[in-house]
Amino acid sequence: MTPTRNDLLALDPDTLAAMANRGLVKRAAKELDAGGGPELDCDPDGTVRGSFPDGARTVLPPGAGLTSAGCDCGAPGVCRHRIGLVLAYQRAAAARAAAHPAADRSADAPSEPPPVLDWSPGGFTDEALTLAVGTRAVANARRTHDRGYTARLHRPSVGQPAAWVELPSCTVRFPVPGELGHVITDAATALRGEVTALAVWAFRAADGTGAVQVDVGGRAATAPPTGALDAATALVDELLLEGAAHAGPVLVGTLRRVRDDLAAAALHWPAGALGDAADQLEAYAARSARYRATAYADALGELHARHRAAARPGGAAASQVLASQVLGSRESGTTALRRVRLTALGCRVGGSAREPVAEVFLAHGGIVLVLRRSWASAAAEPPQAGQLASRRLLGTTLGALAVSNLVSESVTRSASRALVVGRSRVATTSVTPLGAAWSELPPPVLVRDLAAYARGLDGLPPRLLRPRVEAENLHVVEVAETGPVGYDPAQQRLEARITDPAGHPATVSATYNPLCPGSLDALAEALGSGGVRYLSGSLTRSGGGIVIAPVAVGTADGGVVVPDLAPSGAGTELPTGDRGPLGDPVSAALDSALHALADAAHQGLRRLRPTTLTSLDDAASALARIGLTDSAALLRELATDCQSDDTSLRARTWVDVQIRLTVTTELHRESGAGNNG
Repeated sequence: MTPTRNDLLALDPDTLAAMANRGLVKRAAKELDAGGGPELDCDPDGTVRGSFPDGARTVLPPGAGLTSAGCDCGAPGVCRHRIGLVLAYQRAAAARAAAHPAADRSADAPSEPPPVLDWSPGGFTDEALTLAVGTRAVANARRTHDRGYTARLHRPSVGQPAAWVELPSCTVRFPVPGELGHVITDAATALRGEVTALAVWAFRAADGTGAVQVDVGGRAATAPPTGALDAATALVDELLLEGAAHAGPVLVGTLRRVRDDLAAAALHWPAGALGDAADQLEAYAARSARYRATAYADALGELHARHRAAARPGGAAASQVLASQVLGSRESGTTALRRVRLTALGCRVGGSAREPVAEVFLAHGGIVLVLRRSWASAAAEPPQAGQLASRRLLGTTLGALAVSNLVSESVTRSASRALVVGRSRVATTSVTPLGAAWSELPPPVLVRDLAAYARGLDGLPPRLLRPRVEAENLHVVEVAETGPVGYDPAQQRLEARITDPAGHPATVSATYNPLCPGSLDALAEALGSGGVRYLSGSLTRSGGGIVIAPVAVGTADGGVVVPDLAPSGAGTELPTGDRGPLGDPVSAALDSALHALADAAHQGLRRLRPTTLTSLDDAASALARIGLTDSAALLRELATDCQSDDTSLRARTWVDVQIRLTVTTELHRESGAGNNG
C-alpha cells in the first residue's frame, strides 16, 4: 500500500506561494481546472510522479522539498509543474477521502480546523540536518554558531500554525511539522541550508525554557570587542564638554570614523547611536531644521547606557548574553535576500521642508522593514506631501508604492531592518496592487487583540538598551468599531477611539505635521467614514492604554488612505472634540529637566551659560516638588560639578542624570504614574 504523503497535504496555497510566487500557484490551479493536470503515479516508498500534457515529467521524492524535486521542464527554481503536481496530489487525496469517509465520521459532518500541533524544530538531530542540507552547510553554520548569534522564536499557534524564527539576517519558517525539506527562508539560495541549521539550533537552545529570544552558541572565551566602544565613549565625553555649538568639522569627522569602527566590530547598536549624533551635528552645522538638541542628547546618553550595561559585573556567560542584546554584537551588518514579497503598510513623511524624508513600511513575514528615501530641494517652494506622492521610486510613484505589494530579487536588509532595493539587469522588481494582503498578514504584524499585545510589552528593557530596530512598534490593527473623531485646535491634535474584534479599545492620535498639511483632513475623513477595517501605525503604551500614531487606514472597500501623502485640503473644518487632558505635572517636570540637559549638551559642559545653570536649578526644583527627589538631587549635583575643575566629573554626572531621567520618563508615559526617582 502506498503511504500517504502528509507533507504534501500540509502545503497550503500560501506556503506554495512563499516557495515560488502566487502567480505560479494560480496558474497551476487554472491548468488543473482546465484538465491540464498531470497523470499521477505513486511508488511504494512514497515518491509521487507526474506526467504533464506538455511532456514535462516531475518527481517528488519523500523527505525532499520542492526546490530539490526533479522536473525536466528546464525552468529554474520551483516551477509550475512542481506546484501543479502538489495540487493534483492534494485533489486526488481529497477525492479519495470523500469517497471513503471514516467509519466514525459522518460524510456530511462540518469540517473543523485541524488542531495546532505542538512541536519544535529543535527536535531534529544534527544527523538529520546533515542529511537534509549537506555537510558543507552544517559546517558553515557551525562557524556562525561558534561566533554566536541571537534569534527570536515563534512557536505554532492558532493564528500562525507554522514554527518560525527571526535570525539576525533573515527569517526561517517550518511549514510542515517534522519535515526539513519544505523549509522556507528569505535568505539567498546558497545560504538556505546554513540558516536552516541555525534556526534548528535556536529552537533547540530554547526548548524547555519557554524563552522567546535566545542567544545561541558563542565560545566561552569570546567577548565583544571593547576597544572601539571605549574610544566611542571617550569621544562622547569630549563632545559633551565641547558642545554641539562648538563641534568643528574635525570632531564630526572623528565621530563618523569611530562610528565606522564600531560597525566593523559588529557593535551595531552603539554605531547607530553614534551615527544619530553625527547626523544631528551635521544638521546643526548646516543650520537645518532637522537639528534637535534633545535628539542629540538622547543619542549621547544611549551610547553610554549601552556601554555601561555591557560592562556590568557578572559571570562571563551573563555578560555575553547581555552584550549581544545591548550592543548588537551578534547581528549581521547587511544581508542579501532572495526573491521576496513585501506588503506595504503605508508611508510616513519627516525630515525638513528643504529635505523631506519618506519612510515606506513593508511587512515581510512577521517583521516590518523600512525603505527610506530623501529628496533635497533647492526650489523656492519645497515640495509638500501631495507632490512627494508623485515622485518616482522603483519604477513607480511613492504614492503607489505605499499601497502596493513589492516583489524583488535584489533586496538587502541591514541589522536594523532598513531595506535597500537595488537595480539589476538580471534581478527584477515589480509592484502589484495591495488587494486583501493586510487581512493575510501573520502575527505579530497583524494585531487582533490589543490587550494581548500590551501584555507582550511587559518586561521589555528600556528603550536605551533595546535593539535599534526600525519600525519596532509598527503594526496593522484590525478594527471592529470606530468612535467619534475629535480635534483639539490648541494642541493641533486629532484623536479617535477604535475597538479591536476582541472589544479592547485604543486611542488614535495624530498631531499636525507642517510637511503634510492635508494629513489631518484625510485622516479625519477616513476615520469618520465608518468603514475602517484596518489601521497601520506605531503602537505605544501611554497612561496604561494603547495609543496608535497612524500611518495608513484600510477601508471596507479595499482602499488604503495614506494621510501623510494626501494633497492639501481646502481648509476642511475638523470636528472639535473634548479638549484632551492638560499635561500632568510629572511629565512637565521631566520634559523640562531633559530640555535643560539637552541645552547643556548643546552649549558644552566647559562653557555653560548662567541661564543654562539657572534652568538646571529650576528643573531640579520642579522635580523635587513632584516627589522625584533623587533625580532632583542628581540634577543639582550636575550644576555644582559644572563649576568645578574636574571636567570628567561633569561628563559622568551629565550621563548619570540623562539616563535616569530618560528611563523615568519612559516608565511614566507607559504607566501614567509617577516614579520616585
